[in-house]
Amino acid sequence: MKKEESIPAGDLKRDLGLLDAVGVGLGAVIGAGIFVVTGVAAGVAGPAFLIGLFIAGIAATCNGLSSAQLAATYPQSGGTYEYGYQVLNPWLGFSAGWMFLASKLSAGGVVAIGFGTYLAALIPGVNPKIAAICAAVFLMLANYYGIKKAGKLNLLIVGITLCSLLYFIIAGLPAFDSARLQPFAPEGWGGIAQASALLFFAFTGYARIATLGEEVRNPKKTIPRAIMITLLSSVLLYAAVALVAVGGVGAEVLSSTRSPLGAAASTFRLPGILLIIGVGATTAMLGVLLSQLLGISRMMFAMARRKDLPAVLERVHPEHKVPHMGILLSGAIIILLSIFGTLEFIVSAASFTILLYYSIANLAAMRMRKEDKLYTDLIPVTGLITCLAMAVSLELRTILSGISLLVLGLLLRLLMQRLYNSKTR
Repeated sequence: MKKEESIPAGDLKRDLGLLDAVGVGLGAVIGAGIFVVTGVAAGVAGPAFLIGLFIAGIAATCNGLSSAQLAATYPQSGGTYEYGYQVLNPWLGFSAGWMFLASKLSAGGVVAIGFGTYLAALIPGVNPKIAAICAAVFLMLANYYGIKKAGKLNLLIVGITLCSLLYFIIAGLPAFDSARLQPFAPEGWGGIAQASALLFFAFTGYARIATLGEEVRNPKKTIPRAIMITLLSSVLLYAAVALVAVGGVGAEVLSSTRSPLGAAASTFRLPGILLIIGVGATTAMLGVLLSQLLGISRMMFAMARRKDLPAVLERVHPEHKVPHMGILLSGAIIILLSIFGTLEFIVSAASFTILLYYSIANLAAMRMRKEDKLYTDLIPVTGLITCLAMAVSLELRTILSGISLLVLGLLLRLLMQRLYNSKTR
């Protein structure tokens, strides 16, 4: 019997292999994007949202490659927060971490509520709010008892979601009619550009494994591979699902409902298709919520270690080797948001803040030492330009909300630094 490796008290346990890492990435990506945003994108661009999907995939790939080479060189918890700190400066690093926490905590509340709503549609009589709370508690406990257990649970959830989407593709092929792709681009390039911005957000999460850098085995090889496999498989899956959906019922039908895949599936003939899509949507929400709890707690851990958050969040469970205080706090916040509702101000700002987060990642990739770079600078430059272009294309209210949220975070860091300095004098 192999003797278990001794882990220092303050360290996390490297328990995630390549399959687990890909599962974390897919769990973060395959969620509301494919089940909801496809309909919204079809509404703004018509069938040409398929081109928008391709553009979004290129933007996500550039950002993913930037994150991959950073993660290979700096395989610590915190992702872009850590890269910003080590390659740029502490204020930019903090900005990335703060924006990640604000957007993902708020999104966690939205996803938990979404899970409850989908489950209630599947099982009549279920209270959506109670289902959301139960899901948050269950996933919080799964995280608490070790990254390996959480990784295996995530693979199960992602596997169910992938099977449901593959069944959707198979069911939709006989109904595909190329005539439904006409007129192809009723809103021209303006509609395609808007669709690409919307669909980019459907891919965010591909670099989630970088946030868990300290828990990945052989991170220099595993993390870049996991990010690229996640991106390639999710782009191909999104393209196949979107093509079957729009060819099956047309862009107008997809854009007229909050459940575009359900609307398309209702016209397909294979048995049980509606039930299977409902199950897939439910497990997708569960997978995204699990991924968010993983990422948020590790970001809290990384920020506490650098004294940007209270030191209690730096604690590592002596047996399970996870940042248990961060897990409990992030779970508690998501449960409260499930009960009392999300903060609309933060939800509105999320689109802008996550683009700034990836912009900082691209800046850090550009500033890496030449010997550490895996790819040409064209990759992070393209990623930065696309992120900034999408950021300025957002509504003014969203941009102002994001800037206000960032300023609030910077003031908080200033206060934390003063408190810490006064204690160490």
